[in-house]
Amino acid sequence: MRILLTNDDGIEAEGLECLERIARTLSDDIWVCAPQTEQSAKGRGITLTEPLRVNRLGDKRFAVTGTPTDCVILAVNDLMPEKPDLVLSGVNRGHNVGEDVSYSGTVAGALQGMAFGIRSIALSQSLERFHDEVSAHWETAEAFAPGIISRLLEQKWAPGVVMNLNFPNRPPEAVTQVEITRQGFRDIGEMHAIRRTDLRGRDYYWMSFRGEKQEHAEGTDLRAMDEGRISVTPLHIDLTHMASVNDLKKVLGGAPPKAVAAE
Repeated sequence: MRILLTNDDGIEAEGLECLERIARTLSDDIWVCAPQTEQSAKGRGITLTEPLRVNRLGDKRFAVTGTPTDCVILAVNDLMPEKPDLVLSGVNRGHNVGEDVSYSGTVAGALQGMAFGIRSIALSQSLERFHDEVSAHWETAEAFAPGIISRLLEQKWAPGVVMNLNFPNRPPEAVTQVEITRQGFRDIGEMHAIRRTDLRGRDYYWMSFRGEKQEHAEGTDLRAMDEGRISVTPLHIDLTHMASVNDLKKVLGGAPPKAVAAE
């Protein structure tokens, strides 16, 4: 099995080292194509307004001056002799749950693999706090990911689906359950911008999260992280809200409506 690895934390990230160890329990044909620098929260962005440069760092190992999506596109189309059998993206430093998945570069790497018809999995390790001095329990992802990935690969996946794995902020001995979850949603007030002033008196902003404790619904990826379970969420890219489609078909369709005269 040929496996392609990517991430959004960059080619030198600890999580990528963890992912390589995980991948080598599954195969000895491992390719790495990851961003040169951190690309967190870049979502499915691709680089269109400047050239991409590829640095070969070793046999089957490349760093790209672009996004995770750029990396997967270049690896599959140009850098690898044949299409991989599996794309693994991560292991991200911090979980990717709830609305995170819509802007996560980690999930985006897996989505691009899926777009090429390759089974793809995103992996993330939860943190207590997103601070530089906080260490992630990489050993938790490393302990459980190989078995979960192997079990997933034994199953038939629906077309257009990627698997999103999140490991809780606990050591391996404290993790006893895997849960198949759905995507949850946080309170919209969680995200905000902090305004500061530079040395010339001009305002600038840092995007941030309040980190306030919230109660999350049963069965969601967010609740699984709260309660120390491994979360496995099948995701797909179809954003269509079918209930609204069916409702709108009752009032729109066929010949376009004429403008309503102003009263």
